[in-house]
Amino acid sequence: MNKKKNKKKIEDDSEALFIPAGVLTGMGFGFLYGNLVAGLFIGLGFGFIVFAILSVVRKRNKKNI
Repeated sequence: MNKKKNKKKIEDDSEALFIPAGVLTGMGFGFLYGNLVAGLFIGLGFGFIVFAILSVVRKRNKKNI
């Protein structure tokens, strides 16, 4: 039963990985264009947007099932 809870927890939090992914992507673009801080903030914003969208989609899919 404990394994099922851990698997469910991992599935529920998987969209949270887009926040650090966005930060790292933004960091790369910041280095590329010579403005690291702006790239970090843009990447962080995109990470939160994707996180929110995927959370809403996942909740709707769970509700329909």
